[in-house]
Amino acid sequence: MATALGPAPGTGADALRRGTTARLRWRTGFDRWVGYLLPLLFLVALVPIAYLVYFVSAKALPGLSWAVLTSSADYQIHDALGVPIVTTFLFMLLATAIAVAIGVLGGVAAAEFLPERSAGWMRMSANMLVGMPSVIIGYFGYFAFVLYFHWGLSFLAGVVTLAFFMSPYVFRTVDLAFSSIPRPIREAAFGSGARPVQYLLRVGTPIAFPQILTGVFLAMAIGVGETAPIVLTVEPGLLVPTGAFQPAVFTTYLIWTGFNQPPGDVAYTLAFQAAFLVIVVVLALNVVVRVVAARYRQRLEGLYQ
Repeated sequence: MATALGPAPGTGADALRRGTTARLRWRTGFDRWVGYLLPLLFLVALVPIAYLVYFVSAKALPGLSWAVLTSSADYQIHDALGVPIVTTFLFMLLATAIAVAIGVLGGVAAAEFLPERSAGWMRMSANMLVGMPSVIIGYFGYFAFVLYFHWGLSFLAGVVTLAFFMSPYVFRTVDLAFSSIPRPIREAAFGSGARPVQYLLRVGTPIAFPQILTGVFLAMAIGVGETAPIVLTVEPGLLVPTGAFQPAVFTTYLIWTGFNQPPGDVAYTLAFQAAFLVIVVVLALNVVVRVVAARYRQRLEGLYQ
């Protein structure tokens, strides 16, 4: 029978309490072991990445020098990366500018101005493009820009195709950044008499800027390592392009063409040196965006909460 101190042992209430305690103990133990397991799995995932970086570095660093990085000599004859590096920089500069313009305008429109149905269609299209293989984007650029617009295998066709490949990543980040702004902040801005443009420039953009910056650098990191959109739309060149319809060479083209060459061949050496540079650039972009975004969030901390 029940006592003043609680239910009698063996009653239904006591069994329920013991069962609840056992489940709670099991869940607590499971959470503790998962906390130990996740770092271990992270270290296991780092092993092949670390080996890849070591393998590429061992092949690339012995012959890599400042002269190799800056020489404008013919890369097919001499071990020189000056022309591919400068051309890749031009590719990324122009493609990023186009992708940011398309992605920011589309993301702001979907988050702030368009009806929910139209915005949903834009988001679905962006998700489909993000999940599409890059070779499909390359073939689209070939049929659209090379054949239909008669640009030929040219620098311009490669830049626009690469920008088309990068823009969905910027769009998704911008859309999410502005959509995640708390509604009271938006209502307070409009209630204070702010116009839509004033809200975007003075309130929305400062809050969303760290996420926007993350999306831009993510798109750049993905774009700098792509090969198919460039190989299918650009004719390889030996010089830095000075016109929109001239041939050009991208660093990943060197990787694609030289990796299977015999060891000791110039193309083989250039492939590993170009791969090492791509790894360094991607890591640098990830570090920079995290540092800049963290400092910007620290500056805004407490202002809009």
